[in-house]
Amino acid sequence: MKDKMNKIHNIDCLEFMKQVPDDYFDLVLTDPPYGIDIGKMSYTNSINGGVAKRNDYKEHNKDWDKKIPSAEIFKEIQRVSKNQIIFGGNYFTEILEPTSSWLIWDKRVEDKYSNDFSDCEMAWTSFKKPSKIYRFLYSGMIQQDMKNKDKRYHPSQKPSALFKNIARDYTEDNFKVFDPFIGSGTTAVACKSLGLDWCGCELEKDYVDIANKRLEAVQGSLF
Repeated sequence: MKDKMNKIHNIDCLEFMKQVPDDYFDLVLTDPPYGIDIGKMSYTNSINGGVAKRNDYKEHNKDWDKKIPSAEIFKEIQRVSKNQIIFGGNYFTEILEPTSSWLIWDKRVEDKYSNDFSDCEMAWTSFKKPSKIYRFLYSGMIQQDMKNKDKRYHPSQKPSALFKNIARDYTEDNFKVFDPFIGSGTTAVACKSLGLDWCGCELEKDYVDIANKRLEAVQGSLF
């Protein structure tokens, strides 16, 4: 497995995980499809009474978000990893067991902005820790650190700084992190910046290429 680390694999995650030993990864940090068909959402956003166009991702969307991952995929995720942080966990309650340890991402959206996305998102975790809130402004073109904005490549892309903070809080030296739905590479970017070993899967080759380009710009640092 060592030769598969620190790479994005253009392969179905279930096929990949079948090759992985039990508990090989210390953490899965992932943001799977929620089954909400995000590709049908409008790609304009009203701000202060005007209309601002946001990126149109329809050429990439296809059918990837029409249904949630199968129970078999979640079972494999839990088999190959010791702990899991799964964004959108509120969409998977029929598969994931109840947890008292949720992560809440508060996007800090102000009332003056018209927003057609949620003001916060929830991540299910397998940890036995108190629930935790991360407050990080991320509303369309407006981000918390405007001098170091993430370029948006994916309609459900998470901020790299948010994932870096989560990874820092829930990992230790020498942890191996896996993301079976790595998309445009945010988990990889966060892990590389912290000096963590990681790997991920992504079915769409365009996103693999985008993620690898993002990784080229990351300067790894000591954990």
